[in-house]
Amino acid sequence: MALGQLVGGQWTTEWQERDEQGRFNRMPTRFHTQITADGSSGYRAEPGRYHLYVSLGCPWAHRTVLMRTLKGLEGVIGLSIVAPVIGEYGWTFSTGPGCIPDTIHGAEHLKDLYVLAEPEYTGRVTVPVLWDKKTDTIVNNESRQIIRMLDTQFEEFSTADIDFYPQALRERIDQTIDAIYWPINNGVYRTGFATSQVAYEEAFFELFSALDYWERVLGEQHYLCGTQITEADWCLFPTLLRFDLAYYGLFKCNLRRLVDYPNLWNYLNDLYRQPGVKAVCDIDHIKRLYYNITQLNPTRIVPIGPRLHLGG
Repeated sequence: MALGQLVGGQWTTEWQERDEQGRFNRMPTRFHTQITADGSSGYRAEPGRYHLYVSLGCPWAHRTVLMRTLKGLEGVIGLSIVAPVIGEYGWTFSTGPGCIPDTIHGAEHLKDLYVLAEPEYTGRVTVPVLWDKKTDTIVNNESRQIIRMLDTQFEEFSTADIDFYPQALRERIDQTIDAIYWPINNGVYRTGFATSQVAYEEAFFELFSALDYWERVLGEQHYLCGTQITEADWCLFPTLLRFDLAYYGLFKCNLRRLVDYPNLWNYLNDLYRQPGVKAVCDIDHIKRLYYNITQLNPTRIVPIGPRLHLGG
C-alpha cells in the first residue's frame, strides 16, 4: 500500500502531509454540504437517495457505518465497502470477503468518484464518502459531519428510537469530540507517521496524557458525557478498537496497551456489546489495512495477534 493523492484530477503517489519538523499534518476534507430533514440546504433527507462509501479498516469511515447501523438506516442509505488493502491507485472496490462493490457507477477505484464529482480535484482520496444519487456528486466526506447528519436529520426514517445528540448535552458532546480529536483520534496518526524524534515524542506524550485523563473520567461515569452513550463515544470507539491491534505496535504507541487501562477497556467492551456493533467491526480488515502500509511495514507481514477478548 502506497499512500497517494489526486492533483488536478490525476493520480500521483506524492503524499504531502508532513511538515519540515517531521510532524504529520492531516489534510482537511473538502466536501461539506449538509443534508437536512426539511431540505432547506438543497439536500433533503430521503430514503434511497444517498450512498455511503466506507472502509471497515479506517476509523473515520467506521464511525459512519456504525451510526448507519445504530440508527437503523440500512434500508435508507446504501453502502459500499472498499477492499482492506489500498492498492496502487488508492482505495479499490472488491467482491472479496467483507467488501461490497460500487453499485452506483461500477467504479474500480474510489478516486474515480472524486474525479466524477470534481474533475480537477486536488487532495487526498479519503473515506467515508456520502454520495447523492440525485445530483450525482459527493455531498460530504467529513466523518464528524456525516455521523451528525445520520443521527439528527434522518429521524423520520430511522428504525431505532435513540438519540446520540440530545439537546441537553449538545454543547458537552461537541466539546468532548473536540477534546479527543487532536490527542487521540488524530494523535495515533501523529505518533505513527512522525518522521522525527521530536515530533514522535510530542504526539506520543499528548496521546497517553489524554488516555490517562479519560481513564480517570470513566472511573467516575459510564460514558464520555455522563450516563448515556452519545456521538462522542462513537467518535472514540473506533480508535480504541484499533489501539492494541495496530497503534500499539505498528504506530509505536507502546507506553501501555488499551487492555492495561481497566476503565477504557471495560468501556470499549460495553460499546462493542451494543446491538449491531459487532457486525460492523471487522478485525481482519483492520489488521490488513494497517499492516499493508509499506512506509511503516515494508514486508507487509500481518501479525497473528493480539487476540482481543471483546464483548466479554
